[in-house]
Amino acid sequence: MKLYHGSNIIIEQIDLSKCKPYKDFGQGFYLTEIKEQVEQMARRTSAIYGGEAVVTEFEFDETALKTLSVKTFEDPNEEWALFVMANRSRKNMQPTHSFDIVIGPVADDTIATLFRNFDDGIIDLQMLVNGLKYKKVSSQYFFHSAKAIKYLHRI
Repeated sequence: MKLYHGSNIIIEQIDLSKCKPYKDFGQGFYLTEIKEQVEQMARRTSAIYGGEAVVTEFEFDETALKTLSVKTFEDPNEEWALFVMANRSRKNMQPTHSFDIVIGPVADDTIATLFRNFDDGIIDLQMLVNGLKYKKVSSQYFFHSAKAIKYLHRI
């Protein structure tokens, strides 16, 4: 399966220590199978940090899904929302989980607003989940361990 990573640099070698913490699924390497999504992310990253928008392509050996610890979220549901909030929270010890790979929806900026409203007690969990149903969501593949990275090969 072909996966893409968007950045302001070409990724020659994946270094998990350079990945930012407090993201949707934690500190790790994020990719997607949706090329348009990653092109947009690359433009956003280069606008923030400088440089050129770059898309790096990888081949993902899907046998990893049978041999590693993998968590998949099909939809932005209650379990997904709590998982993302735990990973994004600076109050929690990182990492908050031990999955090698996590696959699921992206929590974009509009979803982050819903999370803040929930965290501030403005809405409850059911209202949060109901609000997620009407958001356009995209997909992400999160690689959290050196074991998982071995299944990615730069094209």
